[in-house]
Amino acid sequence: MSVRSVVDPVAVSHLAAWMVVMGVLYDYFRAAGDDAAVALIDGLVGGPTTAAGAVDAVDCKGIDPDVALGSLVAFVRGVAWRPDLVRSDLVGDPDDDTPWLLRIDDGTRDTLAGIDSGQAPQLSARWGRTDELAPTGPLPDDHLVPVIEAVAGLARRARDDGDHLYCWCSL
Repeated sequence: MSVRSVVDPVAVSHLAAWMVVMGVLYDYFRAAGDDAAVALIDGLVGGPTTAAGAVDAVDCKGIDPDVALGSLVAFVRGVAWRPDLVRSDLVGDPDDDTPWLLRIDDGTRDTLAGIDSGQAPQLSARWGRTDELAPTGPLPDDHLVPVIEAVAGLARRARDDGDHLYCWCSL
C-alpha cells in the first residue's frame, strides 16, 4: 500500500481546536481485518499517518467516529444523527498509555465510499455548521471538502478491496 492521505492541517485546524488542545487525535485507515490492523499500527509512534506511505490512512485530527463523523454519515444518509449511527468496536486491549483502535462498521464505510465529488461541497457546508466542528461559528462552505474527499476516498478503497475501516485514537 503506497497511498497515504494527509488532510491539509489548515482545513482541519478550525474544525475541533478544542479537541486537539485536549490532545485527542484520530487517524482513519484501512486493513483486511483486526489482526492486520493491529499489526499495521504495532510500534508506531504518532499514528498510522506517520508510517511513511506503508498504511493507507487519513489524518483527521479531532474528528471522532461517533459524533463528528457520525454527523457526516447522517447528512449523507438523510437521517437525523443518533449516538448509534456509526458503530465502532474496540479492537485489542489498550491500557491507559496506549492508543485505542476502533473498527468502524462496514455500513458506515459503504456510506462514506458512496460520496461523490459532486456531493462534497454541499456536505461541507452542512458539516461545517455543526457544533462539533465549528464551536465558534460556521466554517466557510468549502472548508471541509478536502476532508470529505480524503475520507470518502479511503472508504472507497477499503470497500473496493474488501477491507474494513479503523480509527486510531490517541490522547
